Parts: sequence; structure tokens; C-alpha cells
Amino acid sequence: MILDIKNVAVLGSGVMGSGIAAQVANAGISVLLLDMPSVHENKKNSLAEEAIERMRSADPAPFMSPEAIKRVTPGNFDDDLEKVKNCDWVIEVIVEKLEIKQALYAKLEKFIKSTTLVSSNTSTIPLHKLIEGRSETFQKNFTITHFFNPPRYMRLLEMIKEPKTSRETVDVLEDFCDVRLGKGVVLCNDTPGFIGNRIGTFWLQTGMLTALDMGVSVEEADAIFGRPMGIPKTGIFGLMDLVGLDLIPLIGQSMKASLSPEDSYCRNYSEPDVLKKMIADGYTGRKGKGGFYRLNKENNSKIKESINLQTGQYHPSLPVKLPLQDNLRALLLLPDRLGQYTWKVLSEVLSYAASLVPEISDHIVGIDTAMKLGYNWKYGPFELLDKIGASWFVEKLKKEGRSVPSLLEKVGENTFYRVQTGRLQYFTLKGVYEDVHRRPGQLLLSDVKLQSKPVIQNGSASLWDIDDGVACLEFHSKMNTIDPDIMAMIRQSIDEVSKNFKALVIYNEGTNFSAGANIGLALFTANVALWPLIYQMIAEGQQTYKALKYAPFPVVSVPSGMALGGGCEVLLHSTAVQAHAESYIGLVEVGVGLIPAWGGCKELVTRWMTNHQRSGGALVAIGKVFETIGMAKVAKSAAEAREFLYLRPEDGITMNRDRLLADAKAKALSMVKNYNPPEPQELSLPGSTARTALLMAVKALVKIGKASPYDEEISKKLAFVLTGGAADITDKQTEDQLYKLELDAFMMLIKNPKTLERIEHMLETGKPLRN
Repeated sequence: MILDIKNVAVLGSGVMGSGIAAQVANAGISVLLLDMPSVHENKKNSLAEEAIERMRSADPAPFMSPEAIKRVTPGNFDDDLEKVKNCDWVIEVIVEKLEIKQALYAKLEKFIKSTTLVSSNTSTIPLHKLIEGRSETFQKNFTITHFFNPPRYMRLLEMIKEPKTSRETVDVLEDFCDVRLGKGVVLCNDTPGFIGNRIGTFWLQTGMLTALDMGVSVEEADAIFGRPMGIPKTGIFGLMDLVGLDLIPLIGQSMKASLSPEDSYCRNYSEPDVLKKMIADGYTGRKGKGGFYRLNKENNSKIKESINLQTGQYHPSLPVKLPLQDNLRALLLLPDRLGQYTWKVLSEVLSYAASLVPEISDHIVGIDTAMKLGYNWKYGPFELLDKIGASWFVEKLKKEGRSVPSLLEKVGENTFYRVQTGRLQYFTLKGVYEDVHRRPGQLLLSDVKLQSKPVIQNGSASLWDIDDGVACLEFHSKMNTIDPDIMAMIRQSIDEVSKNFKALVIYNEGTNFSAGANIGLALFTANVALWPLIYQMIAEGQQTYKALKYAPFPVVSVPSGMALGGGCEVLLHSTAVQAHAESYIGLVEVGVGLIPAWGGCKELVTRWMTNHQRSGGALVAIGKVFETIGMAKVAKSAAEAREFLYLRPEDGITMNRDRLLADAKAKALSMVKNYNPPEPQELSLPGSTARTALLMAVKALVKIGKASPYDEEISKKLAFVLTGGAADITDKQTEDQLYKLELDAFMMLIKNPKTLERIEHMLETGKPLRN
């Protein structure tokens, strides 16, 4: 059996197949992407080639970098299938028809090595049927690896275990998909829909049909099955629009054909007339003219509309405000129509999930993990039952004369999860608790927090001991925005780590590392004209970040999600970065009429000026920084962040978020021995000559209407800083001088009413204003 996977073939270049190929390429692996040959003799690879081209311009992008695209080689089944002999893993992603898959496997078996692993991405055909008629070796090396779409962004990968699949096959693929592809691998039983789609599509079906029966609007349903449940704001109907309404009946019919007629899925299943008509009229969701929601263009503006489930007519969509939306049980107890709807849907879904153990998974952790990673639920079904109260839930079911799954009866007054001696445990079918295990190399701060208390903390940040002499600074303000408490905690952490630790990592398990400075606080302070206070906040921030950069120990910052503005500046002042592959990093201050002033301009221009691999002189380097900051460019992956020099070549990238903290800790410890802080650098910046050249380009953009006059004003301040202010090219610029240029430019901009308009607009809409 192979110990590593170095070459992969993907058979089928449709949306899923090409997306899987892209994610394998993102992991640095060479991929052979094959599909049916074209009838055109000179373009036999056109299906695979066109799939690659589509992905180049797709948004969201399947590829993390241009280098990843180069790792995918297109081909066709007639001419290139024999090339799979060089592959360690072959992933089949063709049409969901058993006979066609089996025919392909028969051809494939002639070429693959005895050690080649083979898997199918199917979610509808049982594994034991797929391998009928194949050799013992093929069956031993075969499993199902069900990716969720889009493969780059959806973390769930369901892997099916079957008696004929060898343990070694499962182990090798599980390890590779976890470490290299960044997937949360959940082992499932070989049942229809596995875990995610079995429960997820039942939830969508139940939510839709119950809304129809009870006269609940699509906005009301999505408001309920959104924030109160810890579910993305798409809710039920918005998610169906995203998936595609034409797929909903296909999935439902497949499930109905595969399951027992007594299964709740089948007993509750139907296809409402309103859905049939929408599909017939081309309203198939976001990929069509719209779905349950649509955008109607009137008078050069777009109006979001939603369908009336009873009449089939569209009307302007209005937000729904729910009472008690942070208290789930209280919402279930509301006596009105919405409370009754919430209980009806949730009780069906949670009861169904409980009834499926151990049919679809041997334990509740796999089910909760699948729903969280595959459907982006914050809480899995059993975590929701703990929030509601399992015993209360059972009692309410009994009062209504409804059946109670045995697992719910068994848990009684207990909870499905508990913390015992600092360890998270789950309730088993045996009626006892077992520890929730992490895979080797996974370290979660949430686990650390169960076993200890913060070393120091305040309202926005905490410092934790994560063992081996490493401390972890955690931000936990709203969206992890940088505020005075976080600044204070950074300074306190530097003192604490200097005395009692070897190294510091800056990490949190929020959705985003940091959305930047707290601009709401800045707006409030500016509106009451407390200019000395703003000046002090920026100056203290500069000194705090400088202290971080020159700390007498290694500082490793660990971004995931957004690291914008002040969050990006934390990374720029760290000794090293260990970034999650899905990190979106950028200096975006111009979007609110400002420039980076906590050292972002200084650090980025220093990186470009001292980058030995850059071509051209100082003006080229400064031009790159001017463009990056002036256009508020955000890297859409950690790999792309290296191109902008937000990350350095030696900074690490981790594919799996659950491995991020462990990798960062290891990086920090590797730097401890003989560690010395960096030496201060001085720059020779080109001054007014370069400034003139930079601003000519901006004037041209203003002239053609692609930039506003106020964009030009901001650009003047940015160019003044990046080119060294009034200094001559023969002068050396120190860090403190560049900090001062940033601070002065920031203060001039924050006092301008147009900047305040931009900040206010961003806070109200979440979008930049180009005034």
C-alpha cells in the first residue's frame, strides 16, 4: 500500500469533478483531469480544457493561485485513461448511473497499479453495488469520498466504510484528505444520502412543506431557521435557491427510491405545485431567473423580491424581526404561528436525526460534525437538543402523542455532551460517555479552554497557556475588531510572555481573525471631535505593534477568514505567520477614506523595497504598494497573499483549520533557540518625483470616472507616505519617521467630512462609498 499520494486522476470534469481537481491542485498535487472525448478530432480534450478555463474566471474561485492551475492536465477517456497507471488515487465523478460507473471501472482496472486507491464521489449509489464484479484488489482499494460543493470551500468530506474496503485504504485517504486537502473527514455507513444530505435535505423538505401548510412566508421561515438556530442567513428557502430548485426534486426522488416507505423522509415527501411551476417557468434559483427570491430591476435599481407560497406572486421582500431570537426554547414556546412553525419543523428534524443513530453513523459526533461542516450549521442536531433540553423535548413529544426515538429516551435528564475533568465527552448508544477524540496533529483552543483559565484577560482578548512554553493571545471582540482592550492585551501579553513563556501565537477560532479596527468607535470619537483621543489611539497602536515586532521572543500570527486593516497589520508586525489556506488578507482602509496607520504602509513598502526577487527599481516597488493599498486589494487565499507580500515566502500555510494552532505552535517553538528580534531597517524612498508619477495614474482614473475626486485626495496622502514625505531620495527614512507620516496623513483624513460619510456608510451597509 502507498504511504503518500503524489499524483491524482479525476474522472469527470463537470462542476464537481473539476472542483475536486482544483482542490487537489491547491494542495500542491499533480492532477490528471479526464472526460469523454469530443467528436472534433483536433479537440478531443475540449470538455476537460473548457472546465479548466471556466474555473480560471469563476467567482468564488476554485483555484487558490495561478500555480495551482498549472498542476491540472486535461485529457480524455479514449486516449489518456492508461495514464492513470502513474496515479496513486483515482476519483470517479461521472454521471450518477450505476451501469455507466461500472463500465468505467472495468476499463480502469486494466491500467491501475495494485496499490492505486479508487473512490467515487457518488452520494446516491451504495458502495457494495459499485464494486460488483471487480477484483478483490480493486474492492479492497475502493471507497466512496463524497465531497460537498464547492469542494474548495466546503469542509465536509464523507467517507464510506464497507467490509470489503481495507482499513489501510481508509487510513491513507482519511489522512490525505484531512492534512493535504483540509477536509473534515466523517466516516459514514453505506446508507442513502449518508449523513449530510440525509438530514439536510429532510430539513429543507420539512421546512418548505410545513411553511406551505401553515401559511408561513419564505422570509419568516428563513428568519427563524437562520440566526436563532446558528444556521447561515440563507435559511431554508435561500439555501434551496443556492443549490438549485431543479435539483431538489431529483434529490428527493432518489432518496425516496432508496429508502423504506416507512422512513419519515418518504412518508413526508411531496413536490408542491408552486415548486413545479417555478421550475417550469425557469425559476431554478440563483443560476436561473431567480427562485424563492429574485432581483427585480426597476428604474435602474435592483429590488429583492420573494414569492408568495400561496399565490405564486412575487412581492418586495421585507426583513422579519423575531422576538426572543437568542433564546431557542422561548422561541419554540411562542403560542403564535411562528412559534408553532418552529416547533413543528425542528421537532421533526431533530427526532429524525436521533432515530438515525446508528443507521447512518455509529455516534452523534459524526452527525453533528457533518451538519456543521456540510451545511455550515453552528450547532449540530444533538448540540441543538442540548440547547433546548433533551428531557423537555421528549416530554413535549409525548404530550403530542408522537413517537420518541430510543436514543432520546436513553439520554433522559442528561445531555448529549458534557465536560468531565476538562475533556469534552459525548453520550453513546451504550448509555455511557466517551471522550471526543481529535485526530493526531489537531489542537483546538476550545479544548484548551475546557481545561484551564486565562493567564490574563479583559473584555476583548485573553491570553492562554497552550503548553510547552507557548502562550496564545485570543481576540474575542465583535468580529475580532481591534479596540483599546485588544491593544492593552497585546502590551500585557508581551510583558507576560517575556517573563514566563518562550513564544507567543496570536490565534482565535472565530469566523474571522480580525475585521480590522473598530471603525464604529472611530466614528463616534470623530463626531464629537475628540481629535487628541484619536491621535493618541493611533500613536499608541503604532507603539504597540512596534513592541510586538521587536518582542524578545518569536510571535507567530495565525489568520483564518478575514484579516483586514488592523488585523492585517498584526500579521505584518509578527515574526512569522502560519495562515489557514482560506485567509483573506488586505489593507482596506481607503474604503473608509483612510490609509493604514498602525504601520501597514511602513511594513508593506519595506517588504517590497527589500524584496530581492522583485524586478525594477524603487519606483516599481512603491508602485506595487500604492496599487495594493490604494485599490484596497484583498488576497483571496493565503497563496495569493504571498503575491502581495502580505505573507512572506517562508510563512506557512495550513489546509485544515483544525491543524492551524498545532502548526503555529510548532513553528513558534522551532524559532525559540537563539532567537533575536529583527534589526531595524531604514529606507531610501524616492520622494516627489515618484509621487508625481503615482498621482498621474490616479488623475487619469478620475478623468474617466473610475475614481472620485476624493479618491484622488486619499491617494495624495498615501503617495506622500509611501514616497517618504518631504524627504529627498538621499535621506534615510527610519521606522519612526514613517510612522509619523502615517499618523499625520490619517489625522488629516479623519477630520474630513467625506471620510466620515464613508465610515458611516460602511457601518450601515457593509459596503464602501465612493463619494
